[in-house]
Amino acid sequence: MDYQQTLDWMFAQLPMYQKEGKTAFKKDLTNTLALSEWLNYPEKKFKSIHVGGTNGKGSTSHMLASILQEAGYKVGLYTSPHLKNFTERIRINGVEIPEEEVSLFIDKNKSFLEKQKLSFFEMTVGLAFDYFAKKKVDIAIIEVGLGGRLDSTNIITPEVSVITNIGLDHTQFLGETLPEIAYEKAGIIKNNTPVVIGEKQEEVKSVFVNKADKVNAPICFASDDTMFYPSDLLGDYQKNNAKTAVTAIKQLTEFVVSIEQIKKGLLNVVKNTNLKGRWQILKNTPKVICDTAHNKEGLSVVLNQLKKEKYTKLHIVLGVVADKNLESILPLFPKDASYYFCKPNISRGLSEQVLSEKAKGYNLEGAFFSSVKNAFSKALEAANESDIIYVGGSTFVVAEII
Repeated sequence: MDYQQTLDWMFAQLPMYQKEGKTAFKKDLTNTLALSEWLNYPEKKFKSIHVGGTNGKGSTSHMLASILQEAGYKVGLYTSPHLKNFTERIRINGVEIPEEEVSLFIDKNKSFLEKQKLSFFEMTVGLAFDYFAKKKVDIAIIEVGLGGRLDSTNIITPEVSVITNIGLDHTQFLGETLPEIAYEKAGIIKNNTPVVIGEKQEEVKSVFVNKADKVNAPICFASDDTMFYPSDLLGDYQKNNAKTAVTAIKQLTEFVVSIEQIKKGLLNVVKNTNLKGRWQILKNTPKVICDTAHNKEGLSVVLNQLKKEKYTKLHIVLGVVADKNLESILPLFPKDASYYFCKPNISRGLSEQVLSEKAKGYNLEGAFFSSVKNAFSKALEAANESDIIYVGGSTFVVAEII
């Protein structure tokens, strides 16, 4: 199979969360463990940092990778989902996995993958671990896909575990309360392995402390750090992520990283890792800002930052997935903006008419469009040079306009 045929085959396997949602969620690690054995335990051949949490885990992972790259290490980075190309998920020192490596891995292991009925996410994790082992990375930053305890990435024994924060997201899988969700996220805390919690939240602090005590894991809270660490990632929320990344780096005992390398790494995240979609300014006249924040906690910070911007009029291109809790996010949006409701181009996308109708209940008025592209084009057409266009609500909406 060529690369496109390989991708088509992977996407056609058992439902993956990115496309299908709840039906893709697996309840144990049996498949991942079987694949690891089949591949001769690649995750044991490199050191790692495991990064989970509700918001900020992607940005924190990229910060960690950038810092370690500045320190001269060969750094693997596994994140999900991708914005434009599948190969974005697996990188070494910022360079995406070659397409031929993806095809080679699937061709070589296809009979096992089919026999074991591995999901898209499970086989992608196996591909990442196999690639990092083969290329002999010094360390890999592994971002949790969903939850923690039962996530396919949770077969690694990291140098440090990181949990950024806890919010009410993916409640259909992880629980209806913050402590329930924290319990799932705490599943990446390992025996005698340092754990860094990004934000000290009173509702869930005891969940992490109790789990850490149980497995003798040294625990610290990055939010206790009073330092400010500048970064080229511009969102206000990146201040917490930078503290979390720096605190995690300081837990590494086998890697030498200077303060200067930490500072340089944080200022060169985009250059070193090619991260996109985090308070990214796509255009200046009119100013176009996009951000992948998609839940209550993430959107609260982003929309508060939007209030600090100066503009004549605000235009918001908004689309979400069908399982999004609209009652928790729509009240956050400003009522004096012009809205361009749209449906992201995936099967999980919520109908633009449904979103528009729901938004009216919160006094959010605007037109609806069958595609993100059409909504964005209309916003550009309507906006004056002194206006701002914000594009968001979903990773998939942002992906379509970058």
